[in-house]
Amino acid sequence: MPALATRLDRVPVAATMAMTAKARAMRAAGTPVISLTIGEPDFASPRHAIEAAYQAGLNGETKYTPQDGVPKLKQAIQRKFKRDNDLEFALDEISVSAGGKQTIFNALMATVDDGDEVVIPAPYWGAYPLMTKLVGGEPVAVNCPENNGFKLRPEDLDAAITPRTKWLILNFPNNPTGAACSAEEMRALGEVMLKHPHVWIMCDDMYEHIVFDGFQHATMAAVMPSLRDRTLTISGVSKTYAMTGWRVGFAAGPKGLIKGMVSMQGHATAGVSGITQAAAAAALDGPQDSVPVMADAYRRRRDLVVEALNQAPGIRCHRPEGAFYVFPNVAGCLGKTTAAGTRLTTDSDFALALLEEKHVALVHGGAFGMSPYVRISYATDDASLTEACSRIQAFCAALT
Repeated sequence: MPALATRLDRVPVAATMAMTAKARAMRAAGTPVISLTIGEPDFASPRHAIEAAYQAGLNGETKYTPQDGVPKLKQAIQRKFKRDNDLEFALDEISVSAGGKQTIFNALMATVDDGDEVVIPAPYWGAYPLMTKLVGGEPVAVNCPENNGFKLRPEDLDAAITPRTKWLILNFPNNPTGAACSAEEMRALGEVMLKHPHVWIMCDDMYEHIVFDGFQHATMAAVMPSLRDRTLTISGVSKTYAMTGWRVGFAAGPKGLIKGMVSMQGHATAGVSGITQAAAAAALDGPQDSVPVMADAYRRRRDLVVEALNQAPGIRCHRPEGAFYVFPNVAGCLGKTTAAGTRLTTDSDFALALLEEKHVALVHGGAFGMSPYVRISYATDDASLTEACSRIQAFCAALT
């Protein structure tokens, strides 16, 4: 067999996908697994978005589409940025991709040369460092400690930037911690970036509408207009409207950067399906009633999970401002032995033993750049969450 590319050695299978696959296999074999691994809303996509897709198909919108997105969707994105973020973009400052993940990949492909550094606050979504490595860059993780709410400190950011830094990636509300930055906190980071004009800034705002307790989302281009010409703002319909499988993400930023991203996409996948773009436009322009309803359900689930986990011996769980994840500390469980005789040394041991013994699937914190933690997605129904937390409590209580 001919050899595969050596670049594959840089990117192992994402831990979230590996754990999700393991849980699915166990469930298929008859094991009653509750999976809290994947960040996917359990709500239905908006009916008006589904109907728009259906009509688009009937109307013949089934041909190749422009690489940067159809005008109807790009205009809806213009209105979304103005309405939600008080940002104005020309149509040639907007691109549409097959999900936020492709948008990020396009940006890195269009800008990162071999050896360029990408500053990534940790804990982080595992795709950021993996994609950086895949395009030849070097991820530089910057620790965001729990005692600072898992948020990036300006002085730590400043210390991480070098002449080789190409990007700073900001993801707030954050996956995996749910941490979110206020306008004041975002502005403090922006003041640091004013000192480093050679660095692009990426704001992955995919969870921007999932915030709780009156928290107001803030994004860099709006908070620091002086950085707008080197800031890329990313969002999409997957989390806000429960449209993960439709695969529509979008970005807005400087015209030259967007042009480069569209070029990269043209060599990979070309334009996104016209049917899904019609659904996304309808979601953005249509009734927004479902958005606060879902956010309120996530808030209720957050409270349920945080309260239950803090009652589990050896676990400490921070209460996040947004998204639909918690990132509990399991240090108090390490160095102990499970009821089945497994010695827990790492957060990975904890996650695997919990799956095997109590049939609850979650992801170990090392996959997100910080141990000893685990990530739990509470984007599932209340009954499943209640049962999963009960199993976790029993698992911890039996440790010796």
